[in-house]
Amino acid sequence: MLETATSATELTAHYVAQVTGDLERNVKEQERITAEIASLQEQLAAVQHDHTVLVNVQQALGITQAPAQPEAEAESAVVPSPRQKSGAARGGKQARKSAAAPKKAAARKPVAKPADAAKAAQPTLVELIRRHLLELKEPRSAAEISAALGQAHPERQFADKVVRVTLDGLVPKSQAERTKQGRSVFYTAPASKPTDAPGDEAQPAEAGS
Repeated sequence: MLETATSATELTAHYVAQVTGDLERNVKEQERITAEIASLQEQLAAVQHDHTVLVNVQQALGITQAPAQPEAEAESAVVPSPRQKSGAARGGKQARKSAAAPKKAAARKPVAKPADAAKAAQPTLVELIRRHLLELKEPRSAAEISAALGQAHPERQFADKVVRVTLDGLVPKSQAERTKQGRSVFYTAPASKPTDAPGDEAQPAEAGS
């Protein structure tokens, strides 16, 4: 009896130690997976933010990209001719497939929505920035211009980074001027060049002659 009780006690202690070790490993594994999920969520948020910025830059530059043709639609456009050895039943089935293919292709064509048409009629970011620069009486930073555009057009979103990239793109085209004050950068409309100066200089010469 004593030996049996001792064996049972040792077996119980062995299981207790094993379960305790398994619980510790399980907790550590949960902590590791939780940390990986948090890291992946941060990476996903950063990638999504970059995607939004790139789309805004693409729209600001006026880049239009044709949608890629689905592979299924391309395959349905090519219908193999029926073999002469096939029977009448196969020929009728092939004819029904070929007749159904144009209907599917026509159904996949996107229909222009009124919201899309209204969005296309809106002025581009470049046009809005050029108009705003002409209204300015003193230089403004990209953040200030972005905030002003957001107040004037609350239905649209203006990212400071996108506005700054667009402004920098207008400078080489002589559609905006950039000045630096310390570490800050400010933008204004390009200075208008006088066009009547040559005429004013030519008047005294004509009077003298």
